[in-house]
Amino acid sequence: MSPSSTEKLEAHCESTETAVENVAASTEDSSWPTKDFGLIPIPKRLQYNPMEPFHFGILLNASFGFASTFTVANLYYCQPLLIEFSKSFDVAYEEVSRIPTLIQAGYLVGLVLISPLGDLVRRRQLVLLLVATSTAFTIGLAVTNVFRVFEVLSFLTGVVTVTPQILMPLAADLAPPERRASALSVVLSGLMLGILIARVLAGVIANFTTWRVVYYMSIGVQLLVLIGSYLMLPDYPSKNRDMTYFQILFSMAKYAVTEPLVIQMAIINIASNACFTGFWVTLTFLLGGPPYYYSTLIIGLFGLVGMLGVLVGPFSGRLIDRLVPWYATLVATGVLLISQAVQTAAGGINVAAVIIACFGLDVGRQSQQVSMTARVLSISPAAGARLNAILILSVFIGQVMGTSVGTQVFVQHGWRACSILMLALHAFEILVLLLRGPHCSRKRWFGYEGGFEARRRVILEREKSPSGEGKTVDHDPETQKEAPIQSGESLQSDPS
Repeated sequence: MSPSSTEKLEAHCESTETAVENVAASTEDSSWPTKDFGLIPIPKRLQYNPMEPFHFGILLNASFGFASTFTVANLYYCQPLLIEFSKSFDVAYEEVSRIPTLIQAGYLVGLVLISPLGDLVRRRQLVLLLVATSTAFTIGLAVTNVFRVFEVLSFLTGVVTVTPQILMPLAADLAPPERRASALSVVLSGLMLGILIARVLAGVIANFTTWRVVYYMSIGVQLLVLIGSYLMLPDYPSKNRDMTYFQILFSMAKYAVTEPLVIQMAIINIASNACFTGFWVTLTFLLGGPPYYYSTLIIGLFGLVGMLGVLVGPFSGRLIDRLVPWYATLVATGVLLISQAVQTAAGGINVAAVIIACFGLDVGRQSQQVSMTARVLSISPAAGARLNAILILSVFIGQVMGTSVGTQVFVQHGWRACSILMLALHAFEILVLLLRGPHCSRKRWFGYEGGFEARRRVILEREKSPSGEGKTVDHDPETQKEAPIQSGESLQSDPS
């Protein structure tokens, strides 16, 4: 190498080093927020510092799950208490039956209008505000003596009960890529546990005292979540700073109709949740009639089998982390199909079949949801809240379908016909999944490409290889612009 070439190389290296130092210095000088809402100091260890990324450990992950459990429970406390509401407010059953509908309607509004804010504002502040607001509304539910006020507060409580939908994309952002599915599974386990445990707690407490104590308890645990969120939830920069709220909503609608992967996962989600909800709704009729004739108490205990399945969820998340998400979804859907087949063959003959189906359906459904969520969130980290909201909306649609259709089929044609319908829907899910291969490119609607490798580690090694041979992902680089996590680069917006 000539002297002039050496001098040029040295000069280039020096200029590169200087540029790196300048970036680091500008990062350190950046004025990241030190207060929530401009008033409340953020604990020093939780303040965002791009040079010292947060450690997303087991304790923080578990706190996300705990918060999900006792916020989503707000949607379900009312269900065992409707008769008590009727007596307390002196209104007819027909009127109190509107309360669960109002809460679910509020939740739907919150999913559409509030959860996308996770892609626009600082999520620590959003979570604190949502939990504080839901606590305030719950205080109103506990003390009011006016039924119309109770109805309005029920609707508003549903609107702000979207904290888990903010925490789920945040967990995906904070967790290392190799632990993302595990992190999501813990949050989702907390959410599903909240759905199951809310009815149990409300029924037991109201059996020994007034229904208002249920809401006093809810106030207490939500205050605990609020305090825990302040002390443990790390601050994180807002994303998509150059987008408006209405642009965020429009882009969410755009994702729902233009992304093949999102549409595929939403269709599977609708069918799967229709089966899951239909199973649990009609299970009461099956166990209460011939040949079992179980009491309400014994039927309620079957919920414990579901809880056991939920608790297994975080362990299945570790398995999902080792697989390409497509294969994880395939395995989970296969578990659902087998469990439903057991129910179809012997559900009305032997109670052991019902127990196996309960456990298998809960494990399979949770594993399926985690794998699909991890896959969809990979499309664009900057749009995580919107993509997650689309998935949760598909869950909601499936639940409504499962409740109505499942009940009608069971009443008119019996438990086996209902079970066969659900078995067919699980087979339909596998068919939809097989339309796009495990390494199908993001914009391809149908087909296979990139081979059939199932081990995620192998795929990551291929992507890191100099040639990039075998690199197949579900997203493209255009949407991988996100708030900086470990560097001082400027925040980027989601181009959609």
